[in-house]
Amino acid sequence: MAQKLWEKNVQVNTEVDKFTVGKDREMDLYLAKYDVIGSMAHITMLESIGLLKKEELQQLLAELKKIYTIAENGRFVIEEGVEDVHSQVELMLTRRLGDIGKKIHSGRSRNDQVLLDLKLFTRAQIQEIVSGISQLFDTLITQSNRYKDVLLPGYTHLQVAMPSSFGLWFGAYAESLVDDLQLLLAAYKICNRNPLGSAAGYGSSFPLKRQYTTELLGFESMNYNVVYAQMGRGKMERTVAFALAGVAATLSKLAFDACMFNSQNFGFIKLPDQFTTGSSIMPHKKNPDVFELTRAKCNKIQALPTEITLISNNLPSGYFRDLQIIKEVFLPAFDELKDCLYMVNLMMGQIKVNEHILDDEKYSLLFSVEEVNRLVLSGVPFRDAYKQVGLNIEAGQFIPDKNLHHTHEGSIGNLCNDCISALKQQIVDSFSFNKTNEAINKLVS
Repeated sequence: MAQKLWEKNVQVNTEVDKFTVGKDREMDLYLAKYDVIGSMAHITMLESIGLLKKEELQQLLAELKKIYTIAENGRFVIEEGVEDVHSQVELMLTRRLGDIGKKIHSGRSRNDQVLLDLKLFTRAQIQEIVSGISQLFDTLITQSNRYKDVLLPGYTHLQVAMPSSFGLWFGAYAESLVDDLQLLLAAYKICNRNPLGSAAGYGSSFPLKRQYTTELLGFESMNYNVVYAQMGRGKMERTVAFALAGVAATLSKLAFDACMFNSQNFGFIKLPDQFTTGSSIMPHKKNPDVFELTRAKCNKIQALPTEITLISNNLPSGYFRDLQIIKEVFLPAFDELKDCLYMVNLMMGQIKVNEHILDDEKYSLLFSVEEVNRLVLSGVPFRDAYKQVGLNIEAGQFIPDKNLHHTHEGSIGNLCNDCISALKQQIVDSFSFNKTNEAINKLVS
């Protein structure tokens, strides 16, 4: 068994080792390339303050770039008996460079290492989530514009209420994603601060240049107070989880609509046959399994902030091993949400819309408010107009006028999709991904 970074003369009990390591070796594979990136920045800074010689830095950087390539290609392995990603990287360096490899840990702790790894990982994952949201947004806006004149019933209390349109339906979910992006931007800004140099949460007697590593890693700023940097463990994950849950809530609601609207009782939309599944005994069945699984997966993601809160909410300041468990629920959530975004985008682009829904007489009462408003515009007081139309409905004498004239902002005849698109782009631009990407590319190239 490989010796741990913290072991001295006494080897830990095997059962204790198994219990405390838990799933960390598995979870740390998510963090491997980010641990290497963080080490590159850290040792570059160490050389600038005289803790590494220039030739030692060059040797270390060359080996770290090789390890980065291995991790980038999905071939990084944490060997049996090695505790975590940090230990594995240091082991690989010492095998190649001897004692020089042991120098990379000066001025840091595994505490600020994992804090940094998590932030670099999360920052990159948020960028991929934003890309997925943008693709779905574009699909929804395209469909909204394509079907802007096709009407469908609007419901309140699941009762037929007022006329809506596919322009409104698709566009509503596009704008919901814009608000989700706004919350994700706030979470990204909290994530995009450098904790490196806080060590175990109390700083270091070495004259570390924390602003230098902040710039090398493309962070917007640093977590200045070293105690707060450590307190951010769990808080950052919880904050980001709330933002992911917002996206998941939008997808879950859209999935519910799609399942309901696709059913024979509604018949508003039709999914391509190749996007549905069948029944083992009912030959006619075409089930919307993708949307049903999306709903379940996204509801699970909405539980994530609560899970993280319950793991971390009764801890005082300082590091505790409890925080390790957050990795198990947090790290895999990004792939799950990215999969849902991809599949929903694929489905929404292929949906067939029923253009004759309102030909059915059962939807005639949708237009009752239109008749009330027509009477009001002719000079009849609203309460009198409301009563008059209501009495006609009760007497079976209501005849709907299906010619709509809605012109105000955000209504059937004025979707404001251009304004929604401009707002979305403004938020996406505010992430400033280019700055972080350029910094990382410069570091690893």
